[in-house]
Amino acid sequence: MREAVRAKRDGFLRKIGRDPVVMGILNVTPDSFFDGGRFADPAAALTHAEKLVAAGCDIVDVGGESTRPGAAAVPTADELARVEPVLSVLAGRLHVPLSIDTSKAEIAACALRLGAIMVNDVWGLQRDARLADVVAAAEAIIVIMHNRASKDETIDILADIRSFFDRSLGLARAAGIPERHVILDPGIGFAKTSRQNREALARLAELKDYDLPIMVGVSRKAFLGSLTDGAEASLVGTLAANLAAVAAGASIFRVHDVAEHVAALKVFHTIRQP
Repeated sequence: MREAVRAKRDGFLRKIGRDPVVMGILNVTPDSFFDGGRFADPAAALTHAEKLVAAGCDIVDVGGESTRPGAAAVPTADELARVEPVLSVLAGRLHVPLSIDTSKAEIAACALRLGAIMVNDVWGLQRDARLADVVAAAEAIIVIMHNRASKDETIDILADIRSFFDRSLGLARAAGIPERHVILDPGIGFAKTSRQNREALARLAELKDYDLPIMVGVSRKAFLGSLTDGAEASLVGTLAANLAAVAAGASIFRVHDVAEHVAALKVFHTIRQP
């Protein structure tokens, strides 16, 4: 890892736990549920990324494959064609660090070569067996997110999350990824019923015994509609859910609406820790 990139990584890690951390979402996909198709062009992606940074985000998460329910799988070559030109532009222009939202080792390796400090894997190192080694070799941060092949309304969702995390953490250790480079994400909105999404948020504090940072990604997700009389994808619902998450111990928030979250989390943090 280059010294300048290492400095960004270490600065980002130091901020976790000291202040709420906001991750700005940059989807360079045609089919993401909220902003698909808007930022596929590198110039448009740069403009939006600069807006996210100006609004106060601490890291920009670039994704080239939609992970919304029912989304079609994207071949590696297509995903690479989407993210590589964008990352090349962003790496030279942004002062905040970059993250790559992918489950593919080849995509992660390219992003890390271009200067990303983090891999945000919605399959928690369990989809591509090579990914853990790529992360370890690059000395990068890994976000291990809980996921399932399908919903199962009969399971204890927190028990399932813990079992998944235990497997993923074993893979990370075997590859030589230091614990200080690991972030956990309960995967709100992924292969969970609306009730299980609510339960995962409500019981988030049960994951604190891992003694690892917890990231939450609830931004504009449809299950919030069941809590707000049908106002799906609402900013108000997203803010409320994220404030509940920070109260339960989450420290990183992956969002579309950066300015609003920076302001809300600053107020919350100031009141709770004057």
